Amino acid sequence: MTTLLERITVEPATPAKSCVIWLHGLGDSGAGFAPVVPVLGLPSDHSIRFVFPHAPEQAVTINGGYIMRSWYDIKSMDLHDRADINGVLTSEIAVKALINEQIESGISAQNIVLVGFSQGGVMSLFTGLRFEQKLAGIMALSCYLPAGEALPEGLSEANSDTPILQNHGEQDEVVPLFAGKMAHDALIKAGYSSKWLTYPMAHSVIPAQLSHIGQWLTDKLGKA
Repeated sequence: MTTLLERITVEPATPAKSCVIWLHGLGDSGAGFAPVVPVLGLPSDHSIRFVFPHAPEQAVTINGGYIMRSWYDIKSMDLHDRADINGVLTSEIAVKALINEQIESGISAQNIVLVGFSQGGVMSLFTGLRFEQKLAGIMALSCYLPAGEALPEGLSEANSDTPILQNHGEQDEVVPLFAGKMAHDALIKAGYSSKWLTYPMAHSVIPAQLSHIGQWLTDKLGKA
């Protein structure tokens, strides 16, 4: 049995009918994004539960083996060899367990959105595209595909038409803009419905972007 990741959960004022699972970036924790919920501009009567899990702690090669929260090891800055695929697969199991926990609590997979920033965005794309049940949406912020321009193996037919939102900073110095665009082009070429938006920012999020994210979530989950 998979041990569920520790997490911060933000419950809505009304009983939850939908869920957003939001995965943080390298060296961060769920606490890094938990404060965004009030900034999203969601309706006051929304019924969205937000789950902000903490990645496990492990050594990260490009940071001199320093131990930090990470969804997978980063071996180099080469986009085709950046993500340790074994670590990605291990974290996929943990993220799928979180999704299944919500399903078991009574929230349909079709009312669950998977969100991730940077490393977390890599995981949201990888896990969401391969998840066996249809999700409400996948959000990939300032990230890339584990294999560069190649989509993951084992893609799920259930999520072949799931809405995808990709955001990237035009001055991103950590994950270059072209890396995110490469992922977007691969998704579009494969027939996925992916919306691509860029913002005047570095490797971060900004208020205008969070407002747009809130509108997107309300559109996908508002009637859940």
